[in-house]
Amino acid sequence: MSENKGIMLAKSMQKHAGRAKEKILQNLGKVDRTADEIFDDHLNNFNRQQTNANKLQKEFNNYIRCIRAAQTASKSLMDAVCEVYEPQWTGYDALQAQTAASESLWLDFAHKLGDQVLIPLNTYTGQFPEMKKKVEKRNRKLIDYDGQRHSFQNLQANANKRKDDVKLTKGREQLEEARRTYEILNTELHDELPALYDSRILFLVTNLQTLFATEQVFHNETAKIYSELEAIVDKLATESQRGSNTLRKQTINPIKTSSPVQSPVNKLNNANANNSNYQNQITTNGGSSLANSHANTADLPPGVLYRVKATYGYVKEDVDELSFEIGDTIRVIEYDDPEDQEEGWLMGQKEGTTEKGLFPANFTRPI
Repeated sequence: MSENKGIMLAKSMQKHAGRAKEKILQNLGKVDRTADEIFDDHLNNFNRQQTNANKLQKEFNNYIRCIRAAQTASKSLMDAVCEVYEPQWTGYDALQAQTAASESLWLDFAHKLGDQVLIPLNTYTGQFPEMKKKVEKRNRKLIDYDGQRHSFQNLQANANKRKDDVKLTKGREQLEEARRTYEILNTELHDELPALYDSRILFLVTNLQTLFATEQVFHNETAKIYSELEAIVDKLATESQRGSNTLRKQTINPIKTSSPVQSPVNKLNNANANNSNYQNQITTNGGSSLANSHANTADLPPGVLYRVKATYGYVKEDVDELSFEIGDTIRVIEYDDPEDQEEGWLMGQKEGTTEKGLFPANFTRPI
């Protein structure tokens, strides 16, 4: 067993020494080398393709790391925003929902970049090391072939003098074996290298389309979230300027009367009383008080207590609320259940529509 290992080791050393000698002689120009210009072109394309793929892989790995760092930083920032935004401020629940949506969007973005862009890129670049090994093996076999070719040429020259047909025959067999081994690998690479080089276009198109589409969806959805967050803060700023930064609805304990059913006259009187209190809180842009003005209750449809006009726009935060824009007319009506009445809020229906819901009283003025 040890003898076989020694023989194999000796043959390997002899082969390496023969290749080294052949390469030295070729570099010195003492012997010729087998040229294959077409293969050389394929090899140049392969080397350029591998360099570009490795650069793309390196830069995309750096990009993924930055995205994950930005994801962590965004979550920390949003957590801090949620902490400083006080629960009684308007839009608190909406802000919590939008920050949660932002975190989910970041998670999905990083996941898609990893699964749909980075993994295919790693698979693509994974082809090059194996192909490079095959090219290196082909080059070694070419040196072996050239070495056998030069050895056989020397044998032919010596055989003419010594007439040593045995060595000549053996040399010819070794030359043919070296040629077959080289040509098999060379032929395979003549097919595989161009195919790999041509595959770069389809891969890049697919990979980059996925990358850019994922980026587009992420940034579009992120823009929507930040637009909503900006609207929430703008609304808080508007209410703060009017001295009403605690407009979130607060449910009060209802006072039950001995008579659960009121007459239409009592309802109207109560509505006028509420309207009078409500008017004392509203000031026009010129600064004059509307405390002495009264809502016009004449010629109103059945069930309508009085009408108001929106002085500010309002976007509903709950399904039971009413959205409106500046200048819209709203008919104030009774609550379906008097116990649901909330301080600072009225029940109304936007005129000309079937939209109905709660709305903040100090966003409107009576007409």
